[in-house]
Amino acid sequence: MNSKEILIEQLDPSVAFGVHNQNLKTFQLHFPQLKIIGRGNQVILQGKASEIDLFEEKFEHMINHIEQNGGITSIQLEMILSGSLGKEKNKEENKNQGDQGDVLLYGNHAKVIRAKTPNQRKMVTLMDKNDILFAIGPAGTGKTYTAVALAVRALKNKEIKRIILARPAVEAGENLGFLPGDLKEKIDPYLRPLYDALDDMIPPEKLKLYLETRVIEIAPMAFMRGRTLDNAFVILDEAQNATDLQLKMFLTRMGPNAKFIITGDLTQIDLPRKSMSGLVKAIKILEGIEGIEFAYLSFEDVVRHKLVRNIIKAYDNSIDNLMDRN
Repeated sequence: MNSKEILIEQLDPSVAFGVHNQNLKTFQLHFPQLKIIGRGNQVILQGKASEIDLFEEKFEHMINHIEQNGGITSIQLEMILSGSLGKEKNKEENKNQGDQGDVLLYGNHAKVIRAKTPNQRKMVTLMDKNDILFAIGPAGTGKTYTAVALAVRALKNKEIKRIILARPAVEAGENLGFLPGDLKEKIDPYLRPLYDALDDMIPPEKLKLYLETRVIEIAPMAFMRGRTLDNAFVILDEAQNATDLQLKMFLTRMGPNAKFIITGDLTQIDLPRKSMSGLVKAIKILEGIEGIEFAYLSFEDVVRHKLVRNIIKAYDNSIDNLMDRN
C-alpha cells in the first residue's frame, strides 16, 4: 500500500475541505479504494499509486478552481471529478467571470480580496516596487483594507515574519481618561478598523494565535518608540493625526527587510489647531526620495455605499466654494 501527503498552501484548508469536510467526503465517494484523511493543512492518502495519482490530479484541479473563482459549488466539484469540467472549459469560465489579476488573496469563506479600483491597483503596484508607500485619500476608499491585504499576502507568502499595525490614539472629541477599562480597553476602539480587516482575511483561530504570539501586533503608535521593526510589514493608519515628530519617529523605526505603508485622510485631521499634521509635512519633504512613493485616492475610489461617494464629493465642492468666497 502506498501513502502520500498533499500540502495545501496559499489557501485556507477549511475552504479546500469544504464545510464539515464536505469536499473531502465527495472525493471519498469517487475514490472508495483510497483512505483519505484531512489533517491541518494536509491531505493524507493511502492506497494504490494509480488511484493516488488520479486523486492528486483532481484535487489540484479543484484547488486551482477555488483560487481562480474564490470558491466551488458541489455541482462544479462533481463536474471536476467526473471529468465534464475540463481545464480548458474552466479557463473559459474564468474569462467570463472577469479578470482575476487584481486578486490579492482569498479570505475567510473563500472571500475574494482584491484591488477594486485603479488607485487601489496603483497602491499594489507601487508597494511591489518600493519599501515605503503613502496612501492618501478620503474615508471609504479602501486605503486601510488594501494595505492590510498586502500585509497578509506578504505574511502568507513568507516574505516577512510579522505584521505590525499602528494608529495614533488621538482623542477625536473624546477624553480617553474618562473611558472605562484599562489602557488596552481604552485604545482598542481606535484600532477596531484594523481588527475588522484582519477578520475578513484570516481564520479566527489562526488570527487569535497570531495575535497571542505577536506574529501580528496591533498597537498605538506611541508603542513603536525605541524599536527597530525588521522582517515586518508595518502599517500606520490615520497618519494625519500623527505630529511631525511622531511620524519621523515612526519612519525611522524601519529595519532590514521591512515594508511600510502610511495611510491618511487630510480632510479628517483631529489634532489640536496649533499642531501641524506630520502627514502634511511628510508629503512636502519626502516626495522624490527613491524607494518612497505616494498613491492618491479620491471619491471615485469609494467602495462603501454609493452615497458615500456623493457625500465626499459634496463636501469637497463645499470647501472649494468657501475658499473661493474668501
